[in-house]
Amino acid sequence: MFKVETRLFEKADLKSIKECAHIIQSGGIVAFPTETVYGLGADALNPKAVDRIFLAKGRPNDNPLIIHLHNLDSLDLYVKDIPEVFFTLSKLFMPGPLTVILKKRDIIPDNVTAGLDTVALRIPDNQIALSLIEYSNRPLAAPSANISGKPSPTTYDHVVEDLNYRVDAIINGGKTQIGMESTVLDLTQEPPVILRPGGISFNSLKLVIKDLERAYDLKEESPKSPGMKYKHYAPNAPMYIVKGKQEHMVKKIQSLIKEKSGLLVSKETFDMYESKNKLCVGSLLDPLEIASNIFESLRLFDKMDIDEIYCEYFEIGDMQDTVMNRLLKAAANKIIDADSQDSVHCQP
Repeated sequence: MFKVETRLFEKADLKSIKECAHIIQSGGIVAFPTETVYGLGADALNPKAVDRIFLAKGRPNDNPLIIHLHNLDSLDLYVKDIPEVFFTLSKLFMPGPLTVILKKRDIIPDNVTAGLDTVALRIPDNQIALSLIEYSNRPLAAPSANISGKPSPTTYDHVVEDLNYRVDAIINGGKTQIGMESTVLDLTQEPPVILRPGGISFNSLKLVIKDLERAYDLKEESPKSPGMKYKHYAPNAPMYIVKGKQEHMVKKIQSLIKEKSGLLVSKETFDMYESKNKLCVGSLLDPLEIASNIFESLRLFDKMDIDEIYCEYFEIGDMQDTVMNRLLKAAANKIIDADSQDSVHCQP
């Protein structure tokens, strides 16, 4: 991997954003905050710039990217055959953590969509991101701003750790609000299908789309959404999800931990464990707090001297699909059932 000089913008003022917009217009790549996680953006209409995203991240080129727009004014330039339900969804959830897959027009380069005839689009709910897109006057192709396979970045420091000397610029926007990627909804299928759970819950979308389906774990050769085919979100140490009634779960984890075991647990159970390597992600009564702290916690484990990680299964209502989707991928689906005598198994 060749090195580039990365400009670090500690303050996301108008001058910094305009300078980063100029970098985008010149074919560069810029890491920037959104409400979900930090993204790594390039001019979506410039295939050479898009290629630099894959190179900087070490991302497989058959993994499609999401295009970020400032608004829907230019939507018809990029997509066709837009179903009526899209406009209802856009009024309710855009800007916001909803990505929609539609049929693409030829103006979208093939390397953005991994050669598919569909494209994923969203409008981020973050003023820095929106300003960058507006001043760039370009749609931005932008996956998460991390090394491919690592936990997604939710702070400026995470991005600098991963991508300094790999990208042209990084904008500091503080900690991201949601801390989990967007929900990806495929509107080219009938009925529509959620391909990746995210910041908009299945139940919220179900209010608009009655026959909505979900397909989070497809093993397609040509996935339409990021996060469907490759290993994602993984810390360096092997990780196990422990599931069961709370008292059984705590007892099982306590029986498994060794001196160099890391624990990822809730506020409600934190004091029940005897361990020096335990991290609390938040209260079960505050699912948004837990979601916002997951990736940061996984990155903290990489700085600790641990051999393995045991993580509780978090039952947290509407955010459960999203949080556990990420944690199960991080653990390569290694689950320990605390309510039975079975050993570790991998969920298909």
